[in-house]
Amino acid sequence: MLPVSQGLEGVVAAETAISMVDGERGELIIRGYPVEELAPNATFEQTVEILGVAEFLNAERELPNIAYEVLRAAAEHKDDSMDALRAAAGVSGAPLTMFPTIVAAYSRLLHDRDPIAPRKDLGHAANYLYMLDGQMPSVERVRGLETYLNTVVDHGLNASTFTARVITSTGSDVVSAIVGAVGALKGPLHGGAPGPALDMVFEIGDASRAEEVLRRKIEAGERLMGFGHRVYKVRDPRADVLAAAAERLLGGNPLYDLAKSVERTAIRLLEEYKPGRRLQTNVEFYTALLLHGLGLETPLFTPTFAISRVAGWIAHCMEQKKTGRLIRPQSVYVGPRGLKWDATRAAASRIH
Repeated sequence: MLPVSQGLEGVVAAETAISMVDGERGELIIRGYPVEELAPNATFEQTVEILGVAEFLNAERELPNIAYEVLRAAAEHKDDSMDALRAAAGVSGAPLTMFPTIVAAYSRLLHDRDPIAPRKDLGHAANYLYMLDGQMPSVERVRGLETYLNTVVDHGLNASTFTARVITSTGSDVVSAIVGAVGALKGPLHGGAPGPALDMVFEIGDASRAEEVLRRKIEAGERLMGFGHRVYKVRDPRADVLAAAAERLLGGNPLYDLAKSVERTAIRLLEEYKPGRRLQTNVEFYTALLLHGLGLETPLFTPTFAISRVAGWIAHCMEQKKTGRLIRPQSVYVGPRGLKWDATRAAASRIH
């Protein structure tokens, strides 16, 4: 019998030149650049170019009419933002350029406001912020968003990226692969947790309550959102990048000071209650703080993640396509054997 690796943990399924994650050393390399070097300095367009998918930025940013119809129908039903993104992405094409337009348009429709068309004189990050509120974003807000987009643009063979590569390996098209990846990213164990991390900070409310609240959560068996990672056994390097970005944007703000206090207390208590587990701050904690500081509502957090990660997905689709290899792992059957079919049961079912 072949050995089974639950969750494919420890299984190497691909070679890639896109990104490298070292969980023991706390490193993330994107096309040769450490994330702490690339993220705060490059524009998102430059990062997309480094990924080798700059050609996908040349597509139209405006949505086709059918996409707006899908979004309006979703807004009438108050559908989840990721559900709306998945549906509109399937009829829009050009996911890299149209994702910001889809997300911003749906956010406005949910608030009974008309969508705002993208501008040709604005870059990717600035356009997204502009389409959300109709205001020209400040340099500081654009830089903060670009740092975030660069930080989460790719992260090895995670669930959504693997999904995109599997779909691509069948010979299917890029849009189908991206729609599948959006479905994977929606899951709270992958891309859907930044909101709860911020909710926890708001629940605590004051640094003096941090230990009391966090102890209660740990003792009740709750997970502290924003801490611990499947891969990183040390502090997530992306957390440091986004913490610095949050400090630039929110330094001196009471919310930033509260978040820092919560982080320190959480790390101390996790080591006390779960010694040796090495549960450190992950990307979710400062993602929540930074995106909130940029003026984004919590339902926008995961779709904004998708606006970045779609560039990485496309890069992986292109890389997978070059291999020409179908991804087809095996499974081990553990069910019953040798059953005999009961003909009387078949006859009875026909009668009913």
